Amino acid sequence: MTGHVLAVGEALVDAVRRPDGSTTEHPGGSLANVALTLGRLGREVRLATWLGRDERGATVRAWLDESHVALADGSDGATRTSVARATLDAAGSATYEFDLEWRVPDGAAADAGTLAVHTGSIAAVLEPGAADVRRLVEAARATSTVTYDPNARPVLMGTADRTRPRVEELVALADVVKVSDEDLAWLAPEVAPLDVARSWVHDLGASVVVVTFGGAGATAVAHSGELTVASRKVDVVDTVGAGDSFMGALLDGLWEADLLGAERRDALRAVDLGTLERLLHRCAAVAAVTVSRAGANPPWAHELGHAGAQDVTDQNTENQNTENQDTESQDTKEVR
Repeated sequence: MTGHVLAVGEALVDAVRRPDGSTTEHPGGSLANVALTLGRLGREVRLATWLGRDERGATVRAWLDESHVALADGSDGATRTSVARATLDAAGSATYEFDLEWRVPDGAAADAGTLAVHTGSIAAVLEPGAADVRRLVEAARATSTVTYDPNARPVLMGTADRTRPRVEELVALADVVKVSDEDLAWLAPEVAPLDVARSWVHDLGASVVVVTFGGAGATAVAHSGELTVASRKVDVVDTVGAGDSFMGALLDGLWEADLLGAERRDALRAVDLGTLERLLHRCAAVAAVTVSRAGANPPWAHELGHAGAQDVTDQNTENQNTENQDTESQDTKEVR
């Protein structure tokens, strides 16, 4: 299948402060991380973002270029490159503060070669760009699969009550949604995460919703049923970019399964559990590599090989009963 994925959203610099007080800077941003993962897995991908023509912007552009990510026209129109300041705790989990400006560049649009449009996180809720993101996604549905990851950042998004309607609008436009249990706990604190996922599928119309549960794995909710796969056990460095690399791997897997593009929407809606199981194992393998090293640094295709598609009989997978999956394994790396 020829074509490309268009990722629409933030690229920035992560300034990471570690428990020992040291600080390092890495290029990042949720949508940039998804695009980077796709590029490293050998997929053609374009990123519509908002960078400055400054030193940090040059660093981000070089980082993307090295991983074969093309920028949409006009993506360097910002007055300065945005910064996310991440503070890591002793377990490697990050909390964030942001100095961010977001607009959709004029060159961002799906075309006949766009198999999928992916958006989410800050770009989908922060004005003035968020309204343009929604219009772009609405238009893209005519030709492309739409994928979405809310990837909540409460410090920028405001209250859950304010953010929830925007999230639900985008879920209703999306074919595939990836969301963490932490995001759902913030968005709908009185509702079990899988109940929210089920409502997004059966009430809002998504074809597949994947909920990640950190060390307890990930559960896919689809019209064909539900299944859970386990996370990979790895040593923790940090969780920066883990969920984004999971999302990139999910897009890669959907591409491999010939489930991208508007003409494949019915097939995606009817996707079988065996296909979803294979996709989620691949996602878990990609995310495990990302969390085993510093910063947003997803694997290249050659680093995975057949190890990324471990025999499903070796995995602790459940196909239907997912109600007891909310407890994280203490010896398993957290992947959101």
